[in-house]
Amino acid sequence: MPSLPIHTHLKSQGFLIADGGLATELERRGLDLNDKLWSAKILIENPTAISEVHKSYLQSGADIITTSSYQASLQGLAAKGHDRQAAEKILRLSVDLAVASRDSFWENLDATVKSTRVKPLVAASVGSYGAYLANGAEYTGDYGIGIHDLKEFHRERVAILASAGADLLAFETIPSLDEGKAIVELLREFPGVYAWLSFSCKDSIHCSHGEKFEECAKLTDGVGQVVAVGVNCTAPRYISGLIQAAKAVTKTVPLIVYPNSGEGWDAEKKQWLPSDKSQSLSDMAMTWLKDGCHVIGGCCRTTPEDISELSKRLRAEKTEFFFQRQT
Repeated sequence: MPSLPIHTHLKSQGFLIADGGLATELERRGLDLNDKLWSAKILIENPTAISEVHKSYLQSGADIITTSSYQASLQGLAAKGHDRQAAEKILRLSVDLAVASRDSFWENLDATVKSTRVKPLVAASVGSYGAYLANGAEYTGDYGIGIHDLKEFHRERVAILASAGADLLAFETIPSLDEGKAIVELLREFPGVYAWLSFSCKDSIHCSHGEKFEECAKLTDGVGQVVAVGVNCTAPRYISGLIQAAKAVTKTVPLIVYPNSGEGWDAEKKQWLPSDKSQSLSDMAMTWLKDGCHVIGGCCRTTPEDISELSKRLRAEKTEFFFQRQT
């Protein structure tokens, strides 16, 4: 894996824009993801559709795109009848699609525009153990297994994705302190591999399992392989409080947030619940940047249009506060 941590681009640009929801964007385009593999189902059946979503986010101004491997665990793929060799091929394909999309976009970008941007990064998505369970446990952390077993679950997939050509790994929707500990410990087995850790949280103080988010963020302070820590797939109204909690315990690690649209998810009925969307992602992002967060994107139910608006706003209103948090 190339040595290209997020802080290199942050020093150059002052902020980074992550992409938005991938699986929900595929659904919005009419694809059927009603399967335990979720977006990985489309990765297997229609990889071109994955590439098209990557392309949309790049064109919308994303500086980071994440791969479609969130729910493509070796264990989950095995349960669907894919042997070890086939599963590894699927995981590598997720990275190949994102890298090819990024490289094609960058190669064909107008030179004038290119001079105003950093070359986008590809983050290989590593979903939590709860994503493999496909029962909503990434929002509860109710696993029934400990740190040792969590490391065993993640290890082989991390090894594959770390060697597949992405710029970094993205451990996403981590609901508990224990899974965070397992990931930090596991990273030490892969020197030279960089990653961000992003937790799911149930309010402005606690991660989904109930531990204080500041304890989760503190796990990463001083860990050189962790290039960002933060929150994803969490209601936007909680983000400012969570940023403040992380800032109190992380002195050198940049903060990343990519909340969902604010709509709730009913795991039993498998449907989205309405929410108050009184503010746009770009409006809220300006507050989060002032709060001290420099990497911002969206998760479930956010779209290329949201990222486009966010990109235009940040690039137009770039001010000195982007550089207040040194990395």
